[in-house]
Amino acid sequence: MSIDLDEEAALRHVTEQLKTSYGDRHTPEKIEDAVATARQSFTSLPIRTYVPVLDE
Repeated sequence: MSIDLDEEAALRHVTEQLKTSYGDRHTPEKIEDAVATARQSFTSLPIRTYVPVLDE
C-alpha cells in the first residue's frame, strides 16, 4: 500500500513534536524507532486518515 505524502508530512510533524516533548527523556533515535514501530502496526489499514494520530 502506498503511503500518501500528507501522511508522511503528518508523521514527520508528530515525530518532531514527540522529540520536543520527550527529548529530555529519550534519544531522537528511540523516538523515531517508536514511531516507526507504531506505524508498522497500522500498515494494513485501508483508511489512513488517522494513522499519524494513532502513532502518536
